[in-house]
Amino acid sequence: MARESLKQRIILAVICCVTAIGGFLFGYDTGVISGAILYIKQEYTLSIIQEELIISMVSLGAILGAILGGPLCDRLGRKKIVLSSSLIFIISAIGLSLAGSVNGIIGWRFLVGLAIGVSSATAPLYIAELSPRHIRGGLVTINQLFITIGILGSYLIGFLFVESQSWRIMFVIAGIPAAFQFLIMAFFPESPRHLTNIGQKKRAFTLLKKLRATKEDAQLEIAHIEKKRNTKKPRWSELLSKKVRPALLVGVGVTVIQQITGINTIIYYAPTIFKFAGVSSSEAALLATTWLGIINVLMTFVAIYLLDKVGRKPLLLFGLGGMAISLIVLGMGFNQIVSNKLVGIIALICLFAYIGSFAYSLGPIGWLLNSEIYPLHIRGKAMGVATCANWVANFIVTATFLNLINILGKAGTFWLYGAIGILGIFFIWRLVPETKGKSLEEIEEFWK
Repeated sequence: MARESLKQRIILAVICCVTAIGGFLFGYDTGVISGAILYIKQEYTLSIIQEELIISMVSLGAILGAILGGPLCDRLGRKKIVLSSSLIFIISAIGLSLAGSVNGIIGWRFLVGLAIGVSSATAPLYIAELSPRHIRGGLVTINQLFITIGILGSYLIGFLFVESQSWRIMFVIAGIPAAFQFLIMAFFPESPRHLTNIGQKKRAFTLLKKLRATKEDAQLEIAHIEKKRNTKKPRWSELLSKKVRPALLVGVGVTVIQQITGINTIIYYAPTIFKFAGVSSSEAALLATTWLGIINVLMTFVAIYLLDKVGRKPLLLFGLGGMAISLIVLGMGFNQIVSNKLVGIIALICLFAYIGSFAYSLGPIGWLLNSEIYPLHIRGKAMGVATCANWVANFIVTATFLNLINILGKAGTFWLYGAIGILGIFFIWRLVPETKGKSLEEIEEFWK
């Protein structure tokens, strides 16, 4: 089988990286608040409710953004909606930097969340629909890589501004990559599948000829897309039809498992968890948290390398198994089965193992599967629903973590997440199909 030329691969990589800037902003804007909130509290006298709203408004905005972004990208095209999200990122970054009240900060944070929800529902779709089948997994995972780089970047920016405590600059920095994305992506093509679906087959074929190894590959892909083309206007009720429901169950299930196994409690509360484990100083806890961010980035490179070689399902099963074991052992450490001196070491090892396992499995594959498994004509709506479910689960888990600690104890909380991980393994083993090496149209045919 012929492979794309070096020039074609470079073009594809550039398109994917620029599109994935939305992923970077997703990671940066969700992570930067952990440092910025310390300085906002010094400038404004915040109530507990105001502090929670400033932090959680991103999740609420993302829920709305996901619901809007999916259907809009079916109607207007993937590229236009990604461009719209970058514009919202620019406006919200400037707005946050100029906010003159607590309510203003809360409102602009909601707008940031809206951009994140739109981007997270649309960017993986755009990348998947431009990518050749044999490297689609690695290219879509670039978006997850950029999310992890954004999270790590937010941690480093937090350290950088310890002296100046300028939370306004921390927020406005996000406008720079957003502006870059908007300017460059304006010159990118629309998804060939969306072009075909709206009757612009000639433009889609011209584009695919530039991005595929041979003219015959482009012709075959266009033929597959045409075969699956549905000219009817997609309706929400179709998501529960026989053809779509099994795929939606898998897509929503994987994205919810991604959250309810506790990933964002680790991302948001890592310094708190290290403090629970006996790490004495805030500096040491923040340093350990930064190392979590580094491992998250490095193991995502492993995912990019393995996804199109090993496949999605084996990585999901092994990764989720590693996460569950890490959580169970972490719970044992907090249950004082070992001496207090060892708890900190156990916590460090378990959290590193947990984040590493997540980074090559559920982290990237949750988004990848959802960009692959839905019928073309309703792909945006289905992706929007799955992304919305992801953010609802994110909000619930992060809002309940400290309460669970009070009710179940530290050990019980991590054992609960571990037990959910074990149930997730059975869900993936029984219901999730392998999509490695298949065209998007072949995956659609599988559900029939």
